[in-house]
Amino acid sequence: MKVEEQAAAAVLNRLRRAQGQLAGVIAMIEAGRDCKDVVPQLAAVSRALDRAGFKIVASGMRQCMADEQEGSDSMTEEDLEKLFLSLA
Repeated sequence: MKVEEQAAAAVLNRLRRAQGQLAGVIAMIEAGRDCKDVVPQLAAVSRALDRAGFKIVASGMRQCMADEQEGSDSMTEEDLEKLFLSLA
């Protein structure tokens, strides 16, 4: 399964944002910041990564539906479900 171009751009944007947030969390921990400051930022990183994963799976679902209409061999529904559940 290849991620469609438009979805890939959105995923890369989310991952870059998460990368920046993670760098901020690391800096906060290194600076000895309080856990009440660190944990919400870490949760934001986690959500950004989850959303990137969901975007990739959604793109795959759209692609598989299009492939099915064209009669192409693609990922099965079970394969997509496994990908989706791996994010849970």
